[in-house]
Amino acid sequence: MTKTPFAIAATLVLTIAPASSSGHAQENSFAQVERGRYAVATGNCQGCHTIPGEAPFSGGRGLETPFGTIYTPNITFEAETGLGEWSKDDFWQAMHNGVGRDGSHLYPAFPYPHFTKMPRAEVDAIYDYLATIPRVRREKPENDLPFPLNQRMALLGWKWMFFEPGEYQENPDKSPEWNRGAYLVEGPGHCAGCHTPKNLAGADKKDQNLQGGVLENWSAPSIRAGRNGALADWSEDDIVEFLRAGRNRHTAAFSTMAEVIELSTQHMTDRDLRAIAIYLKDREGDGERKEADAPDEVVVTAGEAIYFDNCSACHTSDGSGIPRFFAPLAGSGKVNNEDATTVIRVILEGARSVPTKTHPSPLSMPAFDWKLTDEQIAAVVSYIRSSWGNQAGAVTADQVADLREALKD
Repeated sequence: MTKTPFAIAATLVLTIAPASSSGHAQENSFAQVERGRYAVATGNCQGCHTIPGEAPFSGGRGLETPFGTIYTPNITFEAETGLGEWSKDDFWQAMHNGVGRDGSHLYPAFPYPHFTKMPRAEVDAIYDYLATIPRVRREKPENDLPFPLNQRMALLGWKWMFFEPGEYQENPDKSPEWNRGAYLVEGPGHCAGCHTPKNLAGADKKDQNLQGGVLENWSAPSIRAGRNGALADWSEDDIVEFLRAGRNRHTAAFSTMAEVIELSTQHMTDRDLRAIAIYLKDREGDGERKEADAPDEVVVTAGEAIYFDNCSACHTSDGSGIPRFFAPLAGSGKVNNEDATTVIRVILEGARSVPTKTHPSPLSMPAFDWKLTDEQIAAVVSYIRSSWGNQAGAVTADQVADLREALKD
């Protein structure tokens, strides 16, 4: 088999790298650092640990939670404000057990309940990669949490109830591809962070894994793609295309998912994207969905008129859109989601698709918050969610007003 340039380079580096006392190549070899770079991409570490437009991995980004704002730390190797004084064992304790260098318990906004599934060698490679990036001095802001949640000892009880450390264990009844996909989705990819509902303590409802969730005033849809799943009509190719290109025949990515694709999945190998697709296609939905009550005919009539005046030029009169350019609304998982938050928010604020290597030119939808009233937005959303075969519930003006007010903060 012909070796790729990367394989040749990796072989050369490992051949000439100085040997350690154990007789193995030094851990900061090209291959080791490259492994760490790829693992960082699979975990989208840059997304949370970077303020957009500022130095990568320098921290300081605020993560909004139902309990308050948690700020991410600097994970460059700057000595005083970053990881410069951390050992590999310190880093492993944080990733595997959710414990900081000083012994404090870490808030699960840092997704160690998922990162714990990563093997030690993978975590060590991440450490070696982070040691190579430019060091930036940035103090982490104090978290904005009320008492007693600002006391980290309270996390002992949370961990006892909801956290079980342990590396991913392969399912012997499944294929290597399925197991790789399961590891990526449930481990470093921490897809459940957005796509799984949370209990009152902020922990994943494991019996509803990947069945959709709400985060920072967005409703993340179910990503189960097997029988009765919200993505049941997506093929493996559809899933791979979406994760690589940010668009497919069904939809386009925006907001948080756009960032995941920009910084993470578009940089993954096709083999790994296919493994994710294989795993998701094997995740069935939770039975047949109950049909929602149809909105009032007066509301539908008003919504239809608003749609034809404002939406049909791009999304077409029958909601079929222009796949890979203007998202189809007929059959859309976002439109048919039981929680209409995302649809309402997109109409209020507009949206912008993510530029990727496959589609470098992003597309945008304008905001309508300045033009449409709460009643008008409720009407058009209700029309969209009950037309062209869609069977989602009606939306009220109060729901729109509440979200409009929340987005002002």
